[in-house]
Amino acid sequence: MQPERRDTRSRRSVLRGAGVLGGLVGATGLSSATPGRDPGPKQTELLLGIKSTYARDSADGTERTARDAVPADATVVHSNEQLEYVAVELPAELPAEAVDRIRDALESNDAVEYVEENATLQSLYTPNDPYYDSQHAPQQVNCEAAWAETLGDDDVTIAVVDQGVEYDHENLVGNLDDRVGAVFVGRGSDPEPLSRDDTHGTLVAGIAAGETGNGTGQAGISNCSLLAARALDEQGRGALSDIADAIQWAADEGVDVINLSLGSSSGLWTLENACEYATERGALVVAAAGNSGGSVMYPAAYDDVLAVSAVTSRDRLASFSNRGSEIDLAAPGQNLLSTTLNDGYDRVSGTSAAAPVVAGVAGLVRSVYPGLSSSALREHLRDTAADIGLSSAAQGAGRVDAGNAVTTAPEGYDGPDERDDDEAGEDDEDSENDDDSEDGETHLLSFVTEPDARFAGYEFTATGPVEFTTAPGQTPSGGTIEGGTYSAEDYIEEDDGTWHAGGVTGGGQGDAFSVEGAITSIEIGQPDVMWVELDGERLSPEEVIEETAGDGDDGTEDGADEGDGDGDDEPDDDGDDEDEPQCGDETNTARVEGDLDGSGWWPDTARWRYTPQTANPCELTLTLEGPSDSDVGLYITRDGRRPTQWDADASATDTGDSQSLTTALESDDEIRILVTATGGSGTYTLELTEQGY
Repeated sequence: MQPERRDTRSRRSVLRGAGVLGGLVGATGLSSATPGRDPGPKQTELLLGIKSTYARDSADGTERTARDAVPADATVVHSNEQLEYVAVELPAELPAEAVDRIRDALESNDAVEYVEENATLQSLYTPNDPYYDSQHAPQQVNCEAAWAETLGDDDVTIAVVDQGVEYDHENLVGNLDDRVGAVFVGRGSDPEPLSRDDTHGTLVAGIAAGETGNGTGQAGISNCSLLAARALDEQGRGALSDIADAIQWAADEGVDVINLSLGSSSGLWTLENACEYATERGALVVAAAGNSGGSVMYPAAYDDVLAVSAVTSRDRLASFSNRGSEIDLAAPGQNLLSTTLNDGYDRVSGTSAAAPVVAGVAGLVRSVYPGLSSSALREHLRDTAADIGLSSAAQGAGRVDAGNAVTTAPEGYDGPDERDDDEAGEDDEDSENDDDSEDGETHLLSFVTEPDARFAGYEFTATGPVEFTTAPGQTPSGGTIEGGTYSAEDYIEEDDGTWHAGGVTGGGQGDAFSVEGAITSIEIGQPDVMWVELDGERLSPEEVIEETAGDGDDGTEDGADEGDGDGDDEPDDDGDDEDEPQCGDETNTARVEGDLDGSGWWPDTARWRYTPQTANPCELTLTLEGPSDSDVGLYITRDGRRPTQWDADASATDTGDSQSLTTALESDDEIRILVTATGGSGTYTLELTEQGY
């Protein structure tokens, strides 16, 4: 959670952990970028915010003030006078305790506003099947009606902050701004891709500003000018300082829209300051909500940023899309056709693809209403959005509607209006109410656990839409009942009219869903510590299915045992499910050995990575033994971020020289492991047992 803002920030409230951010779009250059800065993560750096009274009101300025504040074993390697921060590099071999002492010393300095790690940003998009032969995003957001008024003015500029952009692509070069862009990381001064795998910035740029009406390739949302800022490396990773610098540079260049397909689970002062800086200079900052299926990530969650969720071509919330009260708009984000390297075209999915759809629409609106402020532009996009029947946490004000936004005069707008008055206010009510024919009673379905439940899994199917929700009250043990909180496991998917949902909970907590229509099947992994509630009443899975009329004419869950004539009252034991895959049908084991010396003042550590090996993984058990006579710890993350003793998805830290933990596992997980030892030295073994279906 992001710390609260106030005029004078408490140094103790600043986040200490490095957020894992996802970079989704290309970036332009920075006038104040430090030459020769390597691209990618900068894990040995801290960022220091300098108070304005020192940075602006003294003759020393930001960098000189910082140099006076840092200790001898730290070096100021980069500064940004506009955003009033510096990057400080620490020796790579410095122990964690020494780093903490340096941070404490810096935070106690009167000139320092905040201290945070130079967090790493990571690309979040996933390219999809390149052989789809049609587009749906421009049609879905009603671009045709907008294009009848304007294809986009080349005086309106959209900046893409990301990897490099192949700006001479046959379908981008016509909309390229004369300034081209700038470089914040990597070689040279040309914001082109760094390698053949560096495609993300080009894909995002093509969605927002691929040339339309030129008889070539796909149609981008707008023909506004494109400015490219390269701030991420070939893997889509970038340091927080590089991203912030790129945002500041784009704002100083006077761009109208800045697209940030980036995401961090933590609020970061430097990133927020950069977004505020851009907004204050008239730019609308658009950001992706994130692709973990959980809460809205930063910078999208900041007040000054327009947050975008992703919907499918059928206007359903994409299963990967994050959601929450911070969402402003939804946009298509699944299988969008766009530009890629070597004058090619490819498909891309993610909120990283949805954000540039909104950025392109914002460019169209600015083209017709050039006097519109960034805040008024944001509200106008919300006011003219199409309600597609999702919750506000999923769609915000609705799915962005280019035609409605362009052909409807903004409330109170007194600037130049370049459209024909007799075509304003076209009624698009029919397109907004496509789903009004859907019916079915809405139920509250909850999965509740006992306090000793761990990673209790469940799945269900339904005939109507399913959404995460929060149930009133608490569990018997005082826990909350809220769906979607475990973003790595909780999911909702729709397949040809059937809704599939599931997740993992435990510890006396619960998950809740709003279900429209019939519930047709329910599976519970640990029925001894989990139960089901329908509209607040505890029922068996069979009773829930019957109550919602999900059994149809067959009358049983999964066609189990009723009416088969064998008199068996155990639906799971009559042989019907023998062919159903079970977790544990396939296994894979891995084992490593190493040495740790925790006899010093601080723990010794070792790190490992693991990639799922079974075809359909479901569970991973890790067992750590030794060194003997040590207190050992085991920490893991599932999303590829670097685990620490303070930031991990699961951990085992009981006193003693052995630990074991079990976690759910999916095929796209990237497991990273931290092993610690204190008070002893010797050999340890780490064994992993993976189970799959």
